[in-house]
Order: sequence, then C-alpha cells, then structure tokens
Amino acid sequence: MLSSDLPHRSVLYMPGSNARALEKARTLDVDAVILDLEDAVAPDQKDVARDQVVVAVSAGGFGHRRVVVRINGLETAGGRADLGAIIGGQPDAILLPKVEKPDIIQEVARFLPQDGSIRIWAMMETPRAMLAAQDIADASPLMEAFVLGTNDLLKDMQARFRPDRMALLPGLSLCLMAARAAGLLCFDGVYNSFKDDAGLRAECEQGRDMGFDGKTLIHPAQVPVTHDVFSPSDHDIAAAKELVSAFEEEGSGVAVLNGRIVESLHVEAAQRLLARAKAIAAR
Repeated sequence: MLSSDLPHRSVLYMPGSNARALEKARTLDVDAVILDLEDAVAPDQKDVARDQVVVAVSAGGFGHRRVVVRINGLETAGGRADLGAIIGGQPDAILLPKVEKPDIIQEVARFLPQDGSIRIWAMMETPRAMLAAQDIADASPLMEAFVLGTNDLLKDMQARFRPDRMALLPGLSLCLMAARAAGLLCFDGVYNSFKDDAGLRAECEQGRDMGFDGKTLIHPAQVPVTHDVFSPSDHDIAAAKELVSAFEEEGSGVAVLNGRIVESLHVEAAQRLLARAKAIAAR
C-alpha cells in the first residue's frame, strides 16, 4: 500500500530526549509519530536525543505507525549530524524544519536512498515558505508531505490567534493547493490547548473541511477527537455508497440522487472517502 493510501489522521510529536516517550510511541493509537530532535529538545540534550532516536528507530516495533524524525536545521551545529545518524535508522521520513526554498529539499534528497524508502516532509512555518510552496512541493520526487507550523507562522505574521484562524487561512490554503498539485500529503498545525476538546474539535473540523489529511498533535489526549473528526462517519460512508451506486446504475455520465445532479467528480470524491474508510478499518 502506498503511503498516500494510509490513514494519516493523527501525527503526534514526541520529544526525542524523553526515552519513556519514545517507548510509549510504540503503543499509542496514532497513525504517525514525529520523533523530535528540534524544538522539543533542550540545547544540552541534543546529542542524547539523537542517540536515543537512532536506537529507537533502528529497533522498530512501531507497528502500523509511520515513523518520522524531525531533525535540526542543516545550518545548525547538529543538523548535519542528525541527518547522517538518522538515515542509518531507516525512518519512514525525515522532517525538515523551517523550509523556505527548494534548495534544502534537493540537498537532503542527495543523501537519501533514491528508492523512496525514506521520504522528505517539510515544515511550512514562515511567510516565505507559504509564498514558495509550489517550488518546495516540486523540489524532489522524494517529497511526501507538508507539515504546517502554525505557531511560528502566526508569530512571524505578527498576527493574533483567533479561533477562526483568519490570519492563517491564506497561507494554509496556499500550502494545501501546492500539496494537492504535487500529490503530497498535507497536515494541519497543532492545537496548543490539549485539555480543550471543544476547541480542538472545532479546529479539526475546519482543517478537515479545508482538505487537510490530518492534524499534528502535541499530546496523546488529543487523539480520540482528531480520529473522530478525520474519520468518515457511518452516515458519510452510507451516503458515498449510495452516490456511487446511483451513478453506476445510470451509466450515462450524469445521475440524479435526492434531487441533486451527480457527476463523475462527485463519484471520485465518494470513492476517495470509501477508500479512506477502508484503510482506517484495515489499520
């Protein structure tokens, strides 16, 4: 199964310096984990975190969970050491922080296996990144996903947080469109209040309706709400099956269902939803 066919509803950050968290990552009900060597790790713990993450990834045991490692920027003292060490552990992907232009993607791609066994994810978290999204998405065949860094983006825009995320919407949309044009996955940014289920649900619903594949998370407590929102409901599945059936029965390229015109584009969306439901059930 292609990685793009797998569910990616929940993508949970786990600090690489916390050995207990790395072990726990093997048991959590998440679709993917990001073992973090960057923001979640104190400067004096960078080397320890790198060593622990390499051991954890090399040992495996993460089951269905995709394993991604966020390294430090290549311009930092530890970034290149992170890259060299992590490649040997064979994670599913390497997440690059603060990507603003395609050059860094192309540089990293030269160090990776060309068979696609290790893919590249890009943190999109600055205004410059939003404006270069298409070039970044097209930078390498090894590109697989955009991860939105909404906290950093909001800071750099000198904007205030609002529940409707008004200031962020243009940037989020640019990244989504670039990702879809290039066939990439695209993940919404984190919701900081991990005890606020109502606020998390609202933001997940907004991200789902915009077209994100899933949401990055900062705490395991956020997983149930995220999975509920990003999983097709029984009603969604039944409606999609009815739509596909009506179109196939008509056989003329256009059908009418419950007073609405059904065309091939609607069928494609319904089939995509059913495939997603099937992948989630299989997981």
